[in-house]
Amino acid sequence: MSNVSSLTATGSLTLTVAPAQVVRGNLALENVDLARMGNRPLVVGGDRTLAVVHPRLQPAIACQQLSAAWASYSPDCSEDSLAMLRSQIEQHQADFIIGVGGGKALDTAKLLAHQCHLPIVTIPTSGATCAAWTALSNVYSPQGAFLYDVPLDRCPDLLVLDYSLIQTAPQRTLVAGIGDALAKWYEASVSSGTSEQTLIIAAVQQARILRDILFQKSADALKEPGGEVWREVVDATVLLAGVIGGLGGAQCRTVAAHAVHNGLTHIPAAHDALHGEKVAYGILVQLRLEEMVQGNQLAATARQQLLKFYAEIGLPQTLDDLALGNITLKELRQAAEIACNPNSDIHRLPFKVVPEQLMAAMVSTTTPIESGVGRRGDGETGRRGEGSRRVEEQVSA
Repeated sequence: MSNVSSLTATGSLTLTVAPAQVVRGNLALENVDLARMGNRPLVVGGDRTLAVVHPRLQPAIACQQLSAAWASYSPDCSEDSLAMLRSQIEQHQADFIIGVGGGKALDTAKLLAHQCHLPIVTIPTSGATCAAWTALSNVYSPQGAFLYDVPLDRCPDLLVLDYSLIQTAPQRTLVAGIGDALAKWYEASVSSGTSEQTLIIAAVQQARILRDILFQKSADALKEPGGEVWREVVDATVLLAGVIGGLGGAQCRTVAAHAVHNGLTHIPAAHDALHGEKVAYGILVQLRLEEMVQGNQLAATARQQLLKFYAEIGLPQTLDDLALGNITLKELRQAAEIACNPNSDIHRLPFKVVPEQLMAAMVSTTTPIESGVGRRGDGETGRRGEGSRRVEEQVSA
């Protein structure tokens, strides 16, 4: 079951934990039972993805005697794209949706299904995000700037994880997925590391386990695409990362790393960087903020250890690595102000952050550990303390 319900003091609370069914394996796409979802699917994806997936998906559609229409979501998961797709749903009289592609394609398909009250099948074509799993969609402007996210009433009805399809994606996409998945620990330990709620404790601990798996297996996985270790890392970035969001919910989802990503999407030059690449850089920014504002030595140590890991697998460490080394001070300030807007998840940090502080952190992600970091005169430890101690203990093991 994808939903777990419980009665709280304030009423009924429903958690969207997981897809109703996950089918995974090599050639899973050719063998999946789609007919039980309906008869008239609308297949939603990007132009290039649809061209790649069509030869593999169409035989299954034909064999199961389904009447399918194919629709591009381009250019983004935007209100304009969604309106266009809703008209195609009506025109085709679709009774379920198949989303294929990366995070934005899957977010579009999920939100479309949510709006039209239709079943949804997600087929990720890379290991770049956990979007195939989650009950959440991010909405962007037609120009690719993040606007807002939409919680959905359920996770997908069916997730098809076909390793042979994932393997056709550029390796860069899996590296980006590793970066996005790593953020689960660094953000969840800040926002929820002191929670006493059973499912949130479980989510935070799963985030720690996810990080450890990625630290231990990523380098080997990237050397042998399609191999056993590679499949385990794909499971981590697509499935386990989704589990954490499902168990922990919104309060265990994002903090500063994703807020930095959201701010960067408003800089046109950032659009060539993948979601997980911007998030990975955002983790370093978050840790740098903890050093600068809290004097947190453990955050400084974690940042240095992450820098070594990033160098090993090819994740960006600086604005230069994101091809943003030449942005103007005005653009940097714009990104920082958006990341610090009143509704931003950056305010889940245990201290106040203003744009000037965020800008300073954004341009100093690789700075050496400063002498004196960690000595605090106010006696506070901050909510990050316990989480940071676990970071140090785990990555030093």
